[in-house]
Amino acid sequence: MSRQERINNFRQRLRDSFLIKDGAMGTLLSAEGHGAGQPLELLNVEEPQRVRAAHGAYVDAGSDVIETNTFQGSRAALERHGLADRTAELNRAAAALAREVAGEAILVAGSIGPTGRILEPYGDYPESDAREAFAEQAAALAEGSVDLFVVETFSAIEEIRLAMAAAAETGLPLVASMAFDPVGRTAFGVTPQQAAEQLAGAGAVAVGANCGTISPAEMVDIIAKFGDSTSLPLTAQPNAGRPQQTPSGVEFPEEPGAMADAAERFRELGVAIIGGCCGSTPEHIAAIAARLRGT
Repeated sequence: MSRQERINNFRQRLRDSFLIKDGAMGTLLSAEGHGAGQPLELLNVEEPQRVRAAHGAYVDAGSDVIETNTFQGSRAALERHGLADRTAELNRAAAALAREVAGEAILVAGSIGPTGRILEPYGDYPESDAREAFAEQAAALAEGSVDLFVVETFSAIEEIRLAMAAAAETGLPLVASMAFDPVGRTAFGVTPQQAAEQLAGAGAVAVGANCGTISPAEMVDIIAKFGDSTSLPLTAQPNAGRPQQTPSGVEFPEEPGAMADAAERFRELGVAIIGGCCGSTPEHIAAIAARLRGT
């Protein structure tokens, strides 16, 4: 199956059915141990077998879409680790690994996250630099044969629109997702209604929420507000529960069955892309797949 055939199939399933995405990559790889202060994107070239195994576990769990290990893979993020000059290399390697595991039928989504910088005029990072960084990352992922992009976990409309505009230059479909808190807004005060309207206007083929500081049940309410504000297909990727600080670190308490309960509610709202974010594992995705497919 060619990339264009996969994209056509993706668009049709957005309209007529649903797709199950994978779960967390960062927390899954971090739980296995990684060099302190080193970005997980380095694993794409230094320990590719670990990334390959994570992708494989999600495919085995029933994912229709898997994401590249590139959430913090932009030049703007990698330069904090002295790796800016390896941006294209790390992103191409990530896409190639995911494509190898996905084969010809499973979709590969290029993951693009925030720069981690505050853009002007509120901060000191120029919008032009952010746009260039996103464009470089998107181009490398496209060269590595991703089928679409998931632009995710953003809090500022201005930044996610820059990322979307840059990724759109590749001609590949864009799924856009923002992170919300229990009050129902992003860290920059964006509401689901505002997000739905802005992301639709920026060219997304699906919009919704991921990550944040909310539980899957709380995300159901966020997604419902998206549905009231746009006719676009919706995407939902909740964490495995609200993050909780414990003596051993941050933990995510939601059991696979509870994630599957939330997935049922997402489908009742017509959500077309359902997966997991921080703390979710192949076991969570397997529970979601079994529930939604009735297996």
